[in-house]
Amino acid sequence: MRPKFTWNLGRRSLALGERTLIMGVLNVTPDSFSDGGRFLTPEVAVVHALRLLDEGADIVDIGGESTRPGSAIAGATGRHRLAVSTQEELGRILPVIEAIRKARPEAILSVDTYKAETARAAVAAEAEIVNDVSGLTWDSAMAPALARLECGVVLMHTRGQPEQWRDLPTLEEPVATTLEGLSAATHMALTAGIDHDRIVLDPGFGFGKRFDENYPLLAHFARFASLGYPLLSGPSRKSFIGRTVGLRIADITGCEAVDQAAAERLHGTIAAITASVLSGAHIVRVHDVRPALEAVAIGDAILDHG
Repeated sequence: MRPKFTWNLGRRSLALGERTLIMGVLNVTPDSFSDGGRFLTPEVAVVHALRLLDEGADIVDIGGESTRPGSAIAGATGRHRLAVSTQEELGRILPVIEAIRKARPEAILSVDTYKAETARAAVAAEAEIVNDVSGLTWDSAMAPALARLECGVVLMHTRGQPEQWRDLPTLEEPVATTLEGLSAATHMALTAGIDHDRIVLDPGFGFGKRFDENYPLLAHFARFASLGYPLLSGPSRKSFIGRTVGLRIADITGCEAVDQAAAERLHGTIAAITASVLSGAHIVRVHDVRPALEAVAIGDAILDHG
């Protein structure tokens, strides 16, 4: 039985655990790994956001900076040349947040950012969740900023920064390392004054993990419940899915192994999110909302029957 929580978003709360909630991805960027450039203009981004909501998304997660492997992080390493400034990030996301809020006042909006200044501006524009892929580690101002804001918080586990991922040493114990990192993130959050009931945890598939290091996280996803927080799973279209499916197809057909492109990873994604739901995920973050809705409906029905 999946534990139940009430997620405090400030102005309202969300029940977690009664059914799996779906967070739809909206990348307002030119270079995201799966759909970069498709929704770069505010008008197109808003249309897509409304489509995600109409297909059944409970939350729309809006990001204005790609954190794909190899990208640089503004302010974190001193390498600004490839990074997106706060002003540019806000220029991408604020018009979208404001337009969605006007069209759908009841919509629950999340901002995908590691920058405190972006988080403050997005919450002022009535985003209700800050999804920090760095788990409070890339901007030292983020934890105290979130303590003062009235919003939900997603803390993801990541190792290093995107430009370093290809050179990171192999993880000997992926699950233990991720548990330790998430525990450290929650300690940092609580120490800063972020309330326990505002926090959701994400093990961070693909974030500083090599291809095979993601499968222990899926296989032992239930262990993350020991931390005492609701859980979010975000394997959607990740490269480890494309690698696995490509290798399996090559093994069966005898063809040369070719990793699936991001747009071709739907069926593998559905398998990964279903596994997560059956292991206790409260929220799944996906690009393809309607197929995910169908998958989690079955997963939830299984959980309802023990």
